[in-house]
Amino acid sequence: MFRTLTLIFCLLIFVITSAFLSENEGVVLRSLYSKPVNQWPSPTIDSGVNWAEFSPLKPLDSLYFDLMEQPKVKLGQLLFFDPLLSGSNQISCSSCHDPEISWADKRSVALGNDHLTGNRNTPSLLNVAARKSLFWDGRAATLEQQAEGPLTAHHEMNMKTSLLAKKLGKIKAYKALFKQAYGTDQITYPEILEALSEFQKTITSRTSRFDRFMEGEYQALNDQEIQGLHLFRTKARCMNCHNGKYLTDEDFHNIGLTYYKREYEDLGRYLITGKPEDTGKFRTPSLRDVMNTSPWMHNGLLDNMTGIINLYNTGMHMMDPSEKEAAADHLFPRTDKLLQPLKLTDQEIKAIVAFMNAVTATSYHMPRPKLPR
Repeated sequence: MFRTLTLIFCLLIFVITSAFLSENEGVVLRSLYSKPVNQWPSPTIDSGVNWAEFSPLKPLDSLYFDLMEQPKVKLGQLLFFDPLLSGSNQISCSSCHDPEISWADKRSVALGNDHLTGNRNTPSLLNVAARKSLFWDGRAATLEQQAEGPLTAHHEMNMKTSLLAKKLGKIKAYKALFKQAYGTDQITYPEILEALSEFQKTITSRTSRFDRFMEGEYQALNDQEIQGLHLFRTKARCMNCHNGKYLTDEDFHNIGLTYYKREYEDLGRYLITGKPEDTGKFRTPSLRDVMNTSPWMHNGLLDNMTGIINLYNTGMHMMDPSEKEAAADHLFPRTDKLLQPLKLTDQEIKAIVAFMNAVTATSYHMPRPKLPR
């Protein structure tokens, strides 16, 4: 009986002590991060990695509304929402980049012309003007180049671009809008692409609680979210790829989801560059508003953030070749060396998920404009 009581007492002391240590850790971390960003603890960054410190987005001001009234932007907005840009007159840019769902489509892969599907997830257009390359494989360098992809793809908008200017020119209201934007009512295809680009440059994230925290509103994050921030920067090693204002290094990595020689195989950037070392590499997505843009990954196969972090926790080394395989197949995908087993606890994974919610801002629902007819 005495031993039982002693054991119970010891267990109670352990639980109380653990709770105290956890609370104390929260106090310490809050103290460390309730400072300007340049005074935060240094992140865990591997040698040779180019990275940038976090920085906040600025709230929208009145200049945004002036920007939206500029003739090229107004024209681009109408074109973005207009299904006349598709061969069937049924699909617009906004069919896959819906403003009501964070400028994506909530599908694993895009659904387009004749209900055909591709093999890649639709990226959100939030902060697209800040991207250094576009598409999962980086095949476009400008927004104009990016717009041509879905416009012409047979499984997306299936539009013969040689006919598009003439098609829009049949609508008097469009001719007037092009004259306001370009000084002439003679519509051209390059002008269509430029106007679409000018509108897309206005699509930006709203400020999140994480932005407010970085700006000095230190109660904007709770203790669990601050712990997640600290783990993101240190033990979880996330900042090796997700850093800077937009939480992306704008680079390409093979994270082990190439599905080489299996269903869902996608060789990624190799299909653009032809370089074996690019096999299975995809562009690092921004984590801005990440909890609004599921499903995730280049193929949209993962829809649970806890599950994703659990995968990273294992090191993601699912396709490491043996020496024999590596010698026999120069395209065998190598998982990026930045990925390592993390040994995160369940509680730590929950904290990182909480931080992902803190970097996610409230969605902005842009009203669909009345189209020229």
